[in-house]
Amino acid sequence: MTDEQTYTVATDGACKGNPGPAGWAWVAEDGHWAAGSIPQGTNNIGELLGLLHAIEDHVDVKNLVVQADSKYAIDTYQSWMDSHRRRGWKTSAGAPTKNREILEQLIVARDARRAAGMPDVVLEHVRGHAGHVLNEWADERAVRASTHAAKGVASAWSSHGGKERLDVSTAPGK
Repeated sequence: MTDEQTYTVATDGACKGNPGPAGWAWVAEDGHWAAGSIPQGTNNIGELLGLLHAIEDHVDVKNLVVQADSKYAIDTYQSWMDSHRRRGWKTSAGAPTKNREILEQLIVARDARRAAGMPDVVLEHVRGHAGHVLNEWADERAVRASTHAAKGVASAWSSHGGKERLDVSTAPGK
């Protein structure tokens, strides 16, 4: 990969009930992927964790592009998390910020990239469930993880941890 080339990763979150058993996932353009389950969470937690793990798992990728179908995750990362921190982890209405622990981890991940001289992650919004192949794979992995979470187990899996890469040339089977 040259310095100008980008590496694209799609993220997603899923939840069986909201709140309920939740999952997160990222799937990359080369078929690498990771997913995790949370016995009790929300869809927004899954979306944020997908984004967080996509960034943390690609610290050595200079031009990282993360595609997400969640405007909440994108807006949180690009604008809201810094505003919440400046206000002492309060929303603009004065309520406590939800998912503060994940937002703090996202700030650490972003600031670590900056400290290493890496460009900021580029976030792109994609329409979910609209035939976007990487997003469809991320959704499939996140839903599968939320199903696992329904058993009351928190786990994580990855193609870097011995699982096979995905064939991302086509969308997953239904």
